[in-house]
Amino acid sequence: MNWPTRLPLIAILRGIRPEEALAHCEALIEAGFDTIEIPLNSPDWPTSIRDVAARFGDRALIGGGTVLRPEQADALAEAGGKLVVTPNTRPSLIAHAVQRGLYVAAGFATASEAFDALDAGAQALKLFPATSYGAAHVKALRAVLPAVPLFAVGGITPDNLKDYLRAGCIGAGLGSDLYKPGQEPARTTQMARAFVDAYREASA
Repeated sequence: MNWPTRLPLIAILRGIRPEEALAHCEALIEAGFDTIEIPLNSPDWPTSIRDVAARFGDRALIGGGTVLRPEQADALAEAGGKLVVTPNTRPSLIAHAVQRGLYVAAGFATASEAFDALDAGAQALKLFPATSYGAAHVKALRAVLPAVPLFAVGGITPDNLKDYLRAGCIGAGLGSDLYKPGQEPARTTQMARAFVDAYREASA
């Protein structure tokens, strides 16, 4: 299984408001990002996803995170989202989202959860919260997991990103170190460039 975008870094815009979303997503895309997640516990997330998908859907994979129920996956698809990111392993939700034609990055912590997610059809895995388990956990999991895209999410910074890439992750989901609610687009640009530079340096 392959990750469908060029840069395997997922921008997580938790808490973003519809009136801010386009400016921050433009900043991210200009910095090189091509995967953007708007968590479903953000204000009026359907409007944000609809607006961002309409404007940038031909340049980036747009979707939603903290997806917990099948009806949320349905609403995300109807808003134009194509990516579902979950914080946990719920096989029935994963299977439903895949049947809707959505790309699923499923949250997990253990090998058992990872294989349950893959059996349900998940196309990628998201170790969460990554820094609670550490890069050594990633390395151990890689010994048994198939060649599936594996992301570290939770506490990833430009400084520790390389540790997870070297342990076997293809990339990471980036939350509060990339975007905090209310920050200016210029700050998003600054942090996005820092993460892109860190990824390229670690991948060189």
